[in-house]
Amino acid sequence: MANPEHLAKLKEGVEAWNQWRSQNSAIRPDLRRADLQETDLFEANLSRVNLRRADLNRADLRRADFSEADIRGAILDGANLSGADLREANLHGSHLNGAHFNGANLYRANLSAADIGGTEFTKANLGEANLNEANLSSAYLDGANLTGADLHGANLSGANLAGANLEWAGLTFADLHGANLSGATLISTNLQHANLTACSVYGISAWNVRLEGAIQKNLVITPDNESPIQVDNLEVAQFIYLLLRNEKIRSIIDTITSKVVLILGSFKDGRKEVLDAIRDELRKRDYLPVLFDFEKPASRNLTETVSTLAHMARFVIADITDAKSIPQELMAIVPNMPSVPVQPLLLASQQEYGMFEHFRNFPWVLEEVLYDDQQTLLAELSGKVIAPAEAKAKELVRK
Repeated sequence: MANPEHLAKLKEGVEAWNQWRSQNSAIRPDLRRADLQETDLFEANLSRVNLRRADLNRADLRRADFSEADIRGAILDGANLSGADLREANLHGSHLNGAHFNGANLYRANLSAADIGGTEFTKANLGEANLNEANLSSAYLDGANLTGADLHGANLSGANLAGANLEWAGLTFADLHGANLSGATLISTNLQHANLTACSVYGISAWNVRLEGAIQKNLVITPDNESPIQVDNLEVAQFIYLLLRNEKIRSIIDTITSKVVLILGSFKDGRKEVLDAIRDELRKRDYLPVLFDFEKPASRNLTETVSTLAHMARFVIADITDAKSIPQELMAIVPNMPSVPVQPLLLASQQEYGMFEHFRNFPWVLEEVLYDDQQTLLAELSGKVIAPAEAKAKELVRK
């Protein structure tokens, strides 16, 4: 039970209580199971106070300082904690239905297993807070900071997370069915095995999101005032909306697929100068050259990147002189992309690598162009390299 002296001092009013706290800073007040229903605690200093199982139903706790307080199992249904300081406070298992935490600071607070349904956290700071298994159904978290928060297994169904910052937040196995994520920031957010069914995702910023095992169905990519358009993939939702609504984006994509030229070659032993020269000449001819550095050892990620770039290219120019990683990259490109012409180049003083003969069986691989030096190559670039590659690209499009 609460310490009678401590409770009596609080009943004297906030001014007297705060003065007593400042004069007795070493005392940790004990208000366990105290009946504080509808009490006016505006700007009260409740830091480090033990409020376990206290009844704060409909109390006015605006701008109160709860830093490091122990509020486990307390009843705060309908309480007003707007602007309150609850940094590192322990609210494990507390009842917070309909409470107001607008603008409150709950940094690293423990809200695990708390019942927070319908509670308002608009613009609250919940950075690195523990919301493991918490019930946040229909809660208002619009504009809230949830950076690094632990929401494993939390119930966020129907919650309003519009404009919330969920960067690095952990939402594994969380239920976000019907939640509003419009304008939310999802950077390195972990949504593995989360339920995202029927979420509103208009205007989200999603980068490096973990979605393994997540349920992604009927995601609404349009704002409330437009007819709903639904997709089943969070990562491409924003891109699909841009494609549908922005003619400039569609034009840019058309430009990319008609102008990008992927340049492959070795960056060692002076070979990069040749590749740079080819790039400069392509720019003069209104192409968008993409020059890939093979100085680093080939890896799976490197191969996947090259394949992705090749998918976007009008054609590929591959200088197989002093081949190192190029054989591996061509093996990833040539057999799998019959619509992308490949124009090989080779310094006349060298011989092609042994496995290159295999690529002659693919009709979209052109005859290699031999060149004596950089100057000669650039002089013949239009007629012997670009023109044949363009002709082959047009031929493949017709097919």
